[in-house]
Amino acid sequence: MKIWNAGLAMGLSLMAAPARAEEATAAIDLGLSYIADGIAVQAGNRSTAYYLDSLEISATADLGRLTNWRGATAYVHLLNNLGGMPNDVAGTLQGVDNIEVGSQRLRLYQAWIEQRIGGRTSVKAGLYDLNSEFYANDAAGLLVAPAFGVGSEIAATGPNGPSLYPSTALAVRIDQRVGGNGYLRAAILNASAGTLGDPQGVNLSFDDGALLVGEGGIEGEGKLAVGIWGYTRRQDDVRDLDAAGDPLRRRARGAYIVAEQPLNDAEGVRAATLFVRAGVSDGRTTPFSGGWQAGLLVEHVLAVRPHGTFSIGANQAFLSAGYRRNLRDEGSETARAETAFEITYADRLAPWLTLQPDFQIVFDAGGNQGADPVYVAGFRVSVEL
Repeated sequence: MKIWNAGLAMGLSLMAAPARAEEATAAIDLGLSYIADGIAVQAGNRSTAYYLDSLEISATADLGRLTNWRGATAYVHLLNNLGGMPNDVAGTLQGVDNIEVGSQRLRLYQAWIEQRIGGRTSVKAGLYDLNSEFYANDAAGLLVAPAFGVGSEIAATGPNGPSLYPSTALAVRIDQRVGGNGYLRAAILNASAGTLGDPQGVNLSFDDGALLVGEGGIEGEGKLAVGIWGYTRRQDDVRDLDAAGDPLRRRARGAYIVAEQPLNDAEGVRAATLFVRAGVSDGRTTPFSGGWQAGLLVEHVLAVRPHGTFSIGANQAFLSAGYRRNLRDEGSETARAETAFEITYADRLAPWLTLQPDFQIVFDAGGNQGADPVYVAGFRVSVEL
């Protein structure tokens, strides 16, 4: 949905007015999306159904047209989440629904300004979602499980989580285009996530240090990228304590690789794209030493349903040695990894309406070896204006 505001000067011809109106339309671009999930979880003898929703309102402004600030774009994104918490029953380490949040509230999700410098460099500054440009690939975007958004080995780090959905942090990001399809990208983000709407608000002090992230790769029809990350201040060990009984402080860092490749004609029937991702961490400051995700996206599944899209994915999150020892102390027989599979299909029934059934199965949920499989059946309704 777009809005514009322009006056017509007296005496202009009717032919000139449409051209001017088209130019003004792009000055501010408003977007609204609403996702509603009905999700049923069966874990052992427990079976429960939940409703979750997520309302997002965004505005993108071309500051060059609005204020003559050349090469600048402003972006504001509001987020409101309501509903239940299905992972309370599922008991997984990575979650089962990517719109589930720990606290349901209205938040200022993102608010940044991007400045283009020449034709190949840009800088962003403000409240910024790390996963919007790092550790991301489009082919995994249809899957509902949170593990397909960003690797769990980085998602579980930081004093209260890194700058990710639903709570972001102040950041500066630099992007440099290289050659025809190459890029180098780096960001510094406040290590303590918090935004307007969170109880703690926006952290302006950087008292907990910063998260540094860098990624480089090639993207065109496919994508191949590698990234590294690390915190400027040491983080708490997940197990080891010092003489005073406080957690030992360790260096928190990791690396990842992202790849996706079309397998046939991207515009044809059953256009398929394969994706593979993997990441590792220090294994001392997070429950995860690493993990991987892989899957297939098939678009235009049927010639008679050109907007039908199918996806299947698998993921494993490998538990760190310290976290496994913690579980054994609690009497659990620990697994080396939590493993999950997902299959989903989405179809756009109207320009504004998409329906999506989804099914997941999780093995060794919570890192408990031999735990009953967790079955998750969901139905997503998406509205975009």
